[in-house]
Amino acid sequence: MRRLMIVPLLLAMAACNREQPASATRVATTPKPAPASLHKFSAAIDATDFAAHVRTLSSDEFEGRAPGSIGEQMTTTYLKDQFERLGLAPGNNGSYFQRVQMVETTAQPDSTISFDVGGSKQKLAIGTDAVLGTRTAQGKVSVSASELVFVGYGVNAPEAGWNDYEGLDVKGKTVVMLINDPGFLRGDPELFKGRAMTYYGRWTYKFEEAARQGASGALIVHDTGPASYGWDVVKTSGSGPQFDLTPTDDPEPRLQFQGWLSDAAATELFKASGKDLAVLKLMADTRGFDAVPLGATVDVALNSSIAFKGSENVVAVLPGATKASEAVLYMAHWDHLGKHADQPGDNIYNGAIDNATGVAGVLEIAEAFVAQQPAPARSVIFLLPTLEESGLLGSRYFVAHPTMPLAGIKAVINMDSMQAGGRTANVVVVGHGQSNLEDALAEALTLQQRVISPEATPEKGSYFRSDHFNFARRGVPALYANSGNDLREGGPGAGDVAAQDYTDNRYHKPGDEFDAKWTFEGTMEDLQALYEVGRRVAAGEFEPEWRADSEFKAGGDALRAQAPATTP
Repeated sequence: MRRLMIVPLLLAMAACNREQPASATRVATTPKPAPASLHKFSAAIDATDFAAHVRTLSSDEFEGRAPGSIGEQMTTTYLKDQFERLGLAPGNNGSYFQRVQMVETTAQPDSTISFDVGGSKQKLAIGTDAVLGTRTAQGKVSVSASELVFVGYGVNAPEAGWNDYEGLDVKGKTVVMLINDPGFLRGDPELFKGRAMTYYGRWTYKFEEAARQGASGALIVHDTGPASYGWDVVKTSGSGPQFDLTPTDDPEPRLQFQGWLSDAAATELFKASGKDLAVLKLMADTRGFDAVPLGATVDVALNSSIAFKGSENVVAVLPGATKASEAVLYMAHWDHLGKHADQPGDNIYNGAIDNATGVAGVLEIAEAFVAQQPAPARSVIFLLPTLEESGLLGSRYFVAHPTMPLAGIKAVINMDSMQAGGRTANVVVVGHGQSNLEDALAEALTLQQRVISPEATPEKGSYFRSDHFNFARRGVPALYANSGNDLREGGPGAGDVAAQDYTDNRYHKPGDEFDAKWTFEGTMEDLQALYEVGRRVAAGEFEPEWRADSEFKAGGDALRAQAPATTP
């Protein structure tokens, strides 16, 4: 799971690991499973089957499932074998594998950036004042005397009546912009979605839109509050190797360079230009804002090492009985952080929760669909992408090269880090309010006497940080539900404590290992509910749609217009 800040309410594990008094009611634990190669799987969604998958995928033998490693070979072979065992068809033109080509770009320390304000040069310190990168797959990028323009939030949202680029030609220029959505700084609930971040507030969108507008470069002014993370996160995340699809495989417009300015460096730039950044921030937060030329230019010399590599998505399909050209798609990324040979002690990042649990969930749901009678009318695709931890690249590649036209994929259901700490009274929907898939989930949960809860921190934009997002941005309705925090035994308090314990001690650490004490009773309820959502879509009983105020609705409408008419 790739996050700049940890999403809360992940897991409730500590609750089941703490010692309880003899008089307390104990949560039943899952029996220790045999290795999956010796395990006899049942057709039902089953806790011992699930545990066998998790235990195998997160074992030391799989070395943390890093793309390009022996761990990848073992993982993808295991997944192919499981799909074959289930009798599922290869999902990619006769193959269970889809090769994902990627480029690794590492900015070198001799890269430079400087501003020219009225003939006065300001050289910035890389890492302290600015973080830079390029998606061009070029080892040397040089931009000279590019005019700087402040474009507010850098948002072009026709459905919201907002366009920071209206009447503006930024070709060859470098745009400077703010993080998050319009309305955030003023706390205006009437602009966009108030506290909840939309895709327009995400830094990835801002760079993409700047490239579509023809800019040469783009710089985001960092601000801890609206970003929900500090400058240290920007510095750490932006240093070292950066992964991307090759320009050939992902031909969308790309900037020559993109990056971040620290708030202090940006304030100094605006001051030297005779502008007050604090005042302009508030002006940009108001409808009708016009872009402001800064009367300054930027020079960038970006040197990077470039390496081309590859990894595999794993995909299978259960062909639909009557509408095989339409599908519901389940997904969970298989990759994790691998083995760090230079690290003393336990240096295998096993990724048991993140995301062996999600993969095991897809396999269990696949088994249920295979056994289902009657067989689903629509096809069911099971996608296990790679490179989620490197920027959602496997799913992005699949969306650029779908095994079925995207117009035929009616819904995506993503599983990323499932809980292992007992039954819950709720399920947390990340990106709550995006699509009516939540209605189908709510109905399934009602049968379990459970409810949906929105995520606690929607301003962090977590909906845009897992693999389903690549489908959403192309218009495919996508559901991302995490396990709940309201434990049947202990309530929300115990769930939140356990989630924080996971974040502090196991998330993206060697401690994310399989534990025989875990109980998956609650996980099975989550899987059953998610299976029921997909079952209804696959049967044609439920038609997924974006909500009217979703930023993805326009894309969804365009995608539906491409879908061929089908006979009932």
